Amino acid sequence: SSNLMTFLCQGDLAFSVGMTTASTLLSPIMTPLLMLFLAKEQVDVDAIGMFKSILIVTIGPVTLGFLLNHFLGEKKVYKDIMGVMPALAVICLAFIVGGVSAKHGKAFLNSGWLIMLAVFLHNTLGYITGYLVGVAMRFTKSKNRTISIEVGMQNAGMATVLAGKHFPAMPDAAVICAVSCVWHSITGAFLAAIFNRVDQFFKKDEP
Repeated sequence: SSNLMTFLCQGDLAFSVGMTTASTLLSPIMTPLLMLFLAKEQVDVDAIGMFKSILIVTIGPVTLGFLLNHFLGEKKVYKDIMGVMPALAVICLAFIVGGVSAKHGKAFLNSGWLIMLAVFLHNTLGYITGYLVGVAMRFTKSKNRTISIEVGMQNAGMATVLAGKHFPAMPDAAVICAVSCVWHSITGAFLAAIFNRVDQFFKKDEP
């Protein structure tokens, strides 16, 4: 989802995919460490099972896309197909969000204001902090946008799958991920639209 929003707002897509891949590969290691650090509770994680799930959900598709671009990137038919992929990606994202909402919809209503506030702050502060880090590092505008979206948006769809499968004793974990999945997708699309409006505004002022 973050890669899609980066594409829609003219961000650095290769940088976005690289950040997504790195954070995904680190998640089986960082998840138990963060639980120990933040919750002071040691959680047994099926690292092998989690990594297999990650391979199927994220790394596999990224690798397939890389190989297709490498071997077929110059083919006209392939380029024509790629022209419709952004629209298809938006539709697929809507199905993912719809599926998560259908499964956990009742839990949304019972999640409480504290979970909603945590999701809101995590998402919003991520956007702001990510962008400011890019500015501080003097990155390009496209990279600043990419970092903002990558830090603010997380793969909450995958997190929902992993939480439900690997943390059955913690049902609230899946609920938080499900709420995040819906909220991040809405705000990510909204932020991408804002970035595009900013570009259009400054283009109007150009001579």
